[in-house]
Amino acid sequence: MDQRPDAAPSLPDDHLARVAFEGAPVGLACLTGADLRIAAANAALGALLGSAPEALAGRRLAELDHPRGPGTSLDLPREACWRRADGTPVWVRLRAGPERAGCRVITVEAVEDAATARTEQTRLALASAGLGEWSWSPSDGRVTLSDRAATILGRPAGTRPTWVELQDSVGRDDLERIRATVQDAVAKAIPYAIEMRFRRAGDGQEAWISARGQATLAPDGSLTGMIGVLQDVTAREEARRALHDREQRLRVATTVAALGIFEWHVLDDQSLWENERMWEIFGRRPQDGTISMREFFRTVIHPEDKAAFRRAVTAALHGDGVLHATTRIRRAAAEPAGGAPETWRTIEMAGRFERDGPAGLPRRLIGMVADITGRRLAEERQTLLIRELHHRVKNTLATVQAIVGSTARTASSIDSFYEAFVGRIMSLAHTHSVLTEDVWQTASLRGLLENELRPYADGDMRPGTGGRVELDGPAVDLPSEIAVPIGMAIHELTTNAAKYGALSNRAGRVRVRWSLEPGADRPRLRFHWQESGGPTVAPPTRQGFGSRLLQRVLTTQVQAEVATDYAPGGLGLTMLAPLPARNAALNPLATL
Repeated sequence: MDQRPDAAPSLPDDHLARVAFEGAPVGLACLTGADLRIAAANAALGALLGSAPEALAGRRLAELDHPRGPGTSLDLPREACWRRADGTPVWVRLRAGPERAGCRVITVEAVEDAATARTEQTRLALASAGLGEWSWSPSDGRVTLSDRAATILGRPAGTRPTWVELQDSVGRDDLERIRATVQDAVAKAIPYAIEMRFRRAGDGQEAWISARGQATLAPDGSLTGMIGVLQDVTAREEARRALHDREQRLRVATTVAALGIFEWHVLDDQSLWENERMWEIFGRRPQDGTISMREFFRTVIHPEDKAAFRRAVTAALHGDGVLHATTRIRRAAAEPAGGAPETWRTIEMAGRFERDGPAGLPRRLIGMVADITGRRLAEERQTLLIRELHHRVKNTLATVQAIVGSTARTASSIDSFYEAFVGRIMSLAHTHSVLTEDVWQTASLRGLLENELRPYADGDMRPGTGGRVELDGPAVDLPSEIAVPIGMAIHELTTNAAKYGALSNRAGRVRVRWSLEPGADRPRLRFHWQESGGPTVAPPTRQGFGSRLLQRVLTTQVQAEVATDYAPGGLGLTMLAPLPARNAALNPLATL
C-alpha cells in the first residue's frame, strides 16, 4: 500500500474530506493493520510531535510511547504519553474516529493541563515520601534535579550540575561500586538501586543518599538518558550503624564476661546459640548442633538438679517471665578423639520469656549462660580455708600457751625466759609466714632447716662440701598440719645444739638427712638429726620443754615415731612420720 499522505487508498475519495483531514486544527492520523501503523498524518499532528507528517507515515503508535507513560493500545479513548522528535514527553488524549476504506482515523489532542496536573501530583507524592527526581542527558552530561533533589544534595534549586561535578562529592570507596552497578543495569536494561556517602555542596556535611534509576533507550537500543529518584537516608543509616555498634558492644561485653547468649523457641523446642561461648560452655561443636530443652532435661542436666530447674522455669512462666536458675550440666570434651572424660560444670542461667501478648502463650526465651564452676570451687575453697584458719589459730594459741607455761617452768631467770620465749615465738612465726606465702599452704623442709641452721654454718650446707652443717635429702613440702610442729622441733634441736651440743664450740658438726619411704596408704618421712664433735653428751636429768615437744608434740600431732640417742659422741634423733595427703580443694591453681 502506498503510505504517502496523498495516496488515494489512504484517504477518503472525497476531495473535501481530504482538505478537512490535512487542514484540521487537531492532530489526525489514519491507522491501518492490527499493529496500528500510521498510513497518514496531518500537519497538526506533525507539529504536536515536532516532526514532518511524512516522517510519521509507516510508524507504529507503540513507537511513539515515552518510557514514563503507559503503552498505547486500541482501548480508546484514552490518554498516553508520547515522545516528541527531541525525546521530550508530551501527554495526549486519543479518540477513535470513523473507519473508511480500511483506515481508522483517530484524533490526537495535547492535554497540557492534565499532564501538568498529573506531573504536579506525582511530584507532591514523591516529595511526601522524601524523594527527589533527577534525570541525566548524555548529550551534555548534565543532571537535571528537581527542587527536592537539589535540596537533598545541598545545591540551589534549578541547577544542572554535570556528573563529573557530582562524583567529586561521592565517597571514593563508593565510586567503583556505583559504576559497576550502573553499567550492569544498563547492559541488562533493568532498574538499579545504590546507596552512597555524599558530601553536600552547601555545608560540606556527609550524608547517606539512596539513588534509584533506570536507563532510557532508543528503539535501536542506544542510551538516550537516565531518570530516577533520590532519597536522604542518613537518619536510617545512622540508626542502623548505632544498632550495629550496640550489637558489637554487647558482643564484646559478653565475650569479655565469658557469657553465652541463646534463644529457645518454645513451640517447636528449638534453640539458637548466638555466640561461640555457648558451644564452649556445653563442650559442643557447631556441626554437633544445638540442644533442645527436651535433650537438655534428658541427657545434659544433673539428675539431682532437674526438679529445682523445673521449679525455676515454672515460677518464671507464672510470674514476671524472668528466669534465674543455677544447675550442673554434663559437658563432654570438645575433642572426644582423645578419650577425655565427661565433666560436670555448674552454670548460671538468666533470661526472660517473650509472649504473643499480655496474656498470650510464651513464644521464646532469650537469655544468657555463665559457667560459674570456677567461682563455685573458689567459694568452696574459701570456706575450707576459713575452717583451716580457725583450726590453725586454735592450735597456734594452744601452742603459744604451752610455750609460755613450759618456758616459765624451765627458766632460771627472767632473761632466760625472755630469750627462750622470743626464740620459740619467732620460729613459730616464720613457719606460719612460709605457709601463708605458699599457694598450697605448705612449707619446704629444707627451707625450715636452713632458716634455723644458717647462722651456725660456715659455708655451703650441701653434702660433701665439708661444712659445719650438712643438709642431705630430696625436696619435701610439709603440709600445714605437720609443718608447724616439725618446724618447732627443728628450732628446739638447733637451740639445744647451740647451747649444749655440737654447735656450742668451733669443732662440732650437725648432719641432717631425710628421705621418703613408701607406706601402707601414704608416703612416710624418715628424718635423722646427728651431732658430732661437741661436748660429751649425757642423758638429761629432767625433761624440759624441748624434750616434751620432741616426744609429745611430734607423737601426738604428727603421729611420728621418735627415737632419741644420747650417745657420748653426739645427740642423735630419728623421726618416722607419715605425710598427710594434700587437700585438692586448697589448690587455687587446679584445672577447672
